Amino acid sequence: MTRPVKLACRHVWKLYGPHPERLVGKSPSLDEIRASGHVGAVRDVSLNIGEGEIFVIMGLSGSGKSTLVRCLSRLIEPTAGEILYDGEDLLKASPARMIEIRRHHMGMVFQHFALLPHLTVLENVAFPLEVQGMARPAREARAREVIALVGLQGREGHYPRQLSGGQQQRVGIARSLAVEPDLWFLDEPFSALDPLIRREMQEEFLRIQKQLKKTIVFITHDFDEAIRLADHIAIMKDGAVVQVASPEELVLAPADDYVRAFTAHVSRAKVITLGRIAVPGVPADVAGTLPAEARVEAVAEQVVTAGRPFAVEREGAVIGHVTPQAVIDVLIGRGG
Repeated sequence: MTRPVKLACRHVWKLYGPHPERLVGKSPSLDEIRASGHVGAVRDVSLNIGEGEIFVIMGLSGSGKSTLVRCLSRLIEPTAGEILYDGEDLLKASPARMIEIRRHHMGMVFQHFALLPHLTVLENVAFPLEVQGMARPAREARAREVIALVGLQGREGHYPRQLSGGQQQRVGIARSLAVEPDLWFLDEPFSALDPLIRREMQEEFLRIQKQLKKTIVFITHDFDEAIRLADHIAIMKDGAVVQVASPEELVLAPADDYVRAFTAHVSRAKVITLGRIAVPGVPADVAGTLPAEARVEAVAEQVVTAGRPFAVEREGAVIGHVTPQAVIDVLIGRGG
């Protein structure tokens, strides 16, 4: 299913240095940028981000992923290019229009929670609505809704110092959701959390997304996190996007050695879907039906324990079946 494009960028550049505008029209190479005394933080990036999808941006430290996200929201001014939000070029928007878009249509969550220590949970979450000028009863009612959504009901009167790291991050997420954004930017929001809390927050995040279906741009350096959350992943290197693909495609068909190194230690069972290994036809003795988008790892025990094939369904139509042996082949690195 093709999603309508919610956010797109076309040939976006962000160069730092004395005269960046003189370079971008020439499409300089990385070596040419460096030789001229400039830094190529973002280089000629073009992306389409579909409505309601989780689009993950990955790369090593210094690859440009955070700079790109800040360009997409115009927190940093790109040197050149187009950034299209519902078809509107944000680089042509006035400062007043950008304030309106950020206040009413964009949510942002960063690695550092940036909660206001003198405000309670309720007041922190309601704060962006106060900035919008919303009356106190209405903003507190909305804040209570999103506090419940992130599982913090009962803690509305607590201060940030009284919360765990995971709870503080939930407050940050609730605050960003209070304005009901169409577009949600998250820059390594879970990376400062302990592994167990981090996994719980990923589960919470997926639960919230299942309900709200936001368009999300999510930065992480953790490939396991990316394949768990992403519909599509963009891999960046030296300010440029090397490959954009589904997690499954990245693992099975990396564009180059850089992407191959990123995916080298990923278990194929985590990314290969049943739709990938399904074969035509449906035997009479199937044990049940499973969705084509299910990852092998998630259903392996169910299929192998049943000892019989399962029909595979996509968008309401049966496309074939998978056998226990096909699942075992993926688990041992032989299938897919």
